[in-house]
Amino acid sequence: MIVLLSPAKSLNLEPSKLKKHSTPRHLEASNVLVDQLKGKSANSLKKLMSVSDKIAELNVSRFNNFETPFTLQNSKQAVLTFDGDVYTGLDARTFDTKDHNFAQKHIRILSGLYGVLKPLDLMQAYRLEMGTKLKVNKKKNLYDFWDEKITQTINEDLAKSNSSILLNLASKEYFSAVKPKLINGNVIHVHFKELRNGQYKVISFSAKKARGRMANLIVKNQIKDLKSLYKLNVDGYKYKKNLSDETNLFFTKE
Repeated sequence: MIVLLSPAKSLNLEPSKLKKHSTPRHLEASNVLVDQLKGKSANSLKKLMSVSDKIAELNVSRFNNFETPFTLQNSKQAVLTFDGDVYTGLDARTFDTKDHNFAQKHIRILSGLYGVLKPLDLMQAYRLEMGTKLKVNKKKNLYDFWDEKITQTINEDLAKSNSSILLNLASKEYFSAVKPKLINGNVIHVHFKELRNGQYKVISFSAKKARGRMANLIVKNQIKDLKSLYKLNVDGYKYKKNLSDETNLFFTKE
């Protein structure tokens, strides 16, 4: 099983004490994007990314200071750097060596700048949402830029995992960078909903945290099959068989 997560806008840039790390596989492509972004002013980034003056200025500095090779001195493991709601649920700071080893084989983080990240891949701070309409050469946006690269990498990882299950815990924005018809396996989407006034609804904060929490439980319990997923209690969300089908798993909170 390969599990997909989205990245986070919030970053924890405190130095990591973990020594084990790996290198992103699409750094050459990342450098192409950074070279394109280095030439932009803070005002240009503000308009491109729809961010504040402060965030635009911060990312001008980040892109200008971007350098390879990545080391533990200038970079940090992705799973310990991303710090949003999903990563609160994932709680990777509690992982031991066995957990990190399992996550490294089965968890993948989609990224506008790095393509596909393994949890222990080193990364430098950035802001570049997958939906950003950044023109690079003849590519009109990041979806065009990444094209089939992300899908090909996921297929390679599925083959190495000896599994045909791609479990999507990523947002629509990020999963849209994957080409499902080219995936060599079964794509399973997970949905978290709460019963409110007689209807099941997505509560954004809770659902994001639940995505990370499910990934945490998969790692901690070394889950590799769907039947084991059905038994999980994900912060009160439980598998709802009558809402689910072959490609969509619904977990609800009553």
